[in-house]
Amino acid sequence: MRRRFVALGVAVLLCAVAVLPGCTTDGEPGVDAGDAEPIRIGAVLSVTGPYAGLGVPERNAIELEVARINDAGGINGRPLEVLYEDDATDEAAAQAAAVKLIDRDGVVAIIGATGTGQSMAMRGDVERAGVAQVSMAGGNVITGEFSEWVFQTPWPNRVVVPFILSYLQEQGMTRVALISDSGGYGKDGVQITKEEAAGFGVEIVAEETYQRDDKDMTAQLTIIRGAAPDAIMLWGAGSEAPTVLKNAKDLGIEAPIIGAPGNARLELIEGAGDAAEGFTFAAGHILLPESYGVGTEAYEVATDFVDRYTEAYGVGPDIFAGHAYDALHIVVEALKRLPAEGFDAADVRDEIEATNGFIGVGGTFTYSADDHNGLSESDLTLYRVVDGVWVLAEEAE
Repeated sequence: MRRRFVALGVAVLLCAVAVLPGCTTDGEPGVDAGDAEPIRIGAVLSVTGPYAGLGVPERNAIELEVARINDAGGINGRPLEVLYEDDATDEAAAQAAAVKLIDRDGVVAIIGATGTGQSMAMRGDVERAGVAQVSMAGGNVITGEFSEWVFQTPWPNRVVVPFILSYLQEQGMTRVALISDSGGYGKDGVQITKEEAAGFGVEIVAEETYQRDDKDMTAQLTIIRGAAPDAIMLWGAGSEAPTVLKNAKDLGIEAPIIGAPGNARLELIEGAGDAAEGFTFAAGHILLPESYGVGTEAYEVATDFVDRYTEAYGVGPDIFAGHAYDALHIVVEALKRLPAEGFDAADVRDEIEATNGFIGVGGTFTYSADDHNGLSESDLTLYRVVDGVWVLAEEAE
């Protein structure tokens, strides 16, 4: 890792003092375009702010894959260039980033955003300009409120919620409390849970929220403790989630806490420490690729990515890196099906919608004219934190 960052710093310094092949206009090392015009796509990520724990691995994954694609000759002989924008986990910043990428940079597609609220903030501008957006956020609203220009790589909450509720029903946990962040992902998850709960014999006995950057959720959890739930569902993807687990432990709450894919990250385990023990959450198979089935094509795709990411960054990828891998390659595969020259953003959108049976690390994607997510409950599995690492929940029972 130290050698990697030293090399990066040298490259940036050289770019700052001379115009060299392989340097982008923002001073970062890029691809050697040669005589071919690069294909430019945008990426709006939360590299800072509460969702930085999601956005940083997303950027890592994209950088890793772009380098591999360009080392192999690019796309139909043209190098791929990704223009990055950090929305700092802010909806207005995400919207401004989309405008810049579309109107000034002329990208043919946008990957992003990291968060649900940020993804929705971009919608008006991608629709106005006719540029496809492939979101890496899990809110149901992203593809549930259908737009011909918007696609999604995570499992939406309309898929995740029934999966979790079915588990609660199997465990006989019928009294459930909800705690969520006030952002788009939290609101979306809570709304769908409330709509679906009765169908699984689940009663919502308490509902509490917290704000982004809150440092203590003791008051909300005290109310939840008084409701005596069988389980607590945590809907939140930000850096506050570890605090929920620590506060619950401090209050002596014994009800298990169940999370959604937004909690599937090392940041939560590291931040919560021993308070994360027993935390159960739904996510995709990438965290333990053997859950795909050793030897399957999905297993081979996932393990190849995991190995390369781990070698590059010194730590294994989480699901958010996987969402970025899928988003990038869905766009790349669409571009490969187009001629090297003479296509526009509308052509890219059409080819993205034609995605059929693409095996990514988060699942197998098949889009259609009325389904821009293409995943199902079979692309999910259940994990539990045991001794500071996640394991398959069924093996921890």
